[in-house]
Amino acid sequence: MPILIDPIDLAARLDAERGAPAGAPLTRVLDIRWTLAEPDGSRAYRAGHVPGAVYVDLDAELADHSATGQGRHPLPSEPAFERAMRRWGLRGGDTAVVVDDAAGMSAARAWWLLRHAGFGDARILDGGLAAWRAAGLPLEQGDVVPEPGDATARFGAMPVIDLDEADALGAAEGGVLLDARAAERYRGEVEPIDPRAGHIPGAVSAPAAGNLDGDGRFLPPDELRARFASLGVDVDHPVAAYCGSGVNAAHEVAALAIAGIEAALYPGSFSQWSNHPERPVATGASPGGDA
Repeated sequence: MPILIDPIDLAARLDAERGAPAGAPLTRVLDIRWTLAEPDGSRAYRAGHVPGAVYVDLDAELADHSATGQGRHPLPSEPAFERAMRRWGLRGGDTAVVVDDAAGMSAARAWWLLRHAGFGDARILDGGLAAWRAAGLPLEQGDVVPEPGDATARFGAMPVIDLDEADALGAAEGGVLLDARAAERYRGEVEPIDPRAGHIPGAVSAPAAGNLDGDGRFLPPDELRARFASLGVDVDHPVAAYCGSGVNAAHEVAALAIAGIEAALYPGSFSQWSNHPERPVATGASPGGDA
């Protein structure tokens, strides 16, 4: 199943589907505007989005903040995510295209959850809104409220690891635990939000930004394969990714998938790990990677 879609291809699909008969499969665009600095992206969404795009609230719909001890962005429950999918208008047979204004860093969370829920065709707009604008494509203002859909969520299609499994993978021979945060956070030089600075012992630094070219698009598959091979990743050993709270790590999982490598997500990520005083935290550039 394709992982990415180009802005020109998306625009052509949306144009071709205008006037489609009722019940026909459609391309549904989901706008996941979110950053640590500005978690509520609704104002930016209303100011200009891909025509027809529905706003997705990452904190409210792609996480369950009632779950305690699971990090800053625990995964939503299966029933809650199914309700969200239906609010977005998703129906069986549709294609979901997730979009953000951060080169896919937040949109990838929705892509991962849709795949995890067994939704058939979920793709990331390559380059995000910056690429859409650069192609000279139009934006629409205001809110889009679609007719409710009938999509179903059945979690389990994407591999997940927990706290203990992350610990074991970091210490495993041949397995690789990738840290998708910026290198300075991996080294423990800065920590803007979590209680301790550093990284999970044994994890390899692999900032998610390294998956992108200068235009904010994913690197070609062969370049991603070479990047991950240099970090010790291969198809014969387990690999998983984490970040601060499980959002940017989904971008790493997507990049690995583009490279033809299946990887697990550690949803609790460092926000969970660093809140367990009994779990050690390493600092410095060891064992390395892109640190």
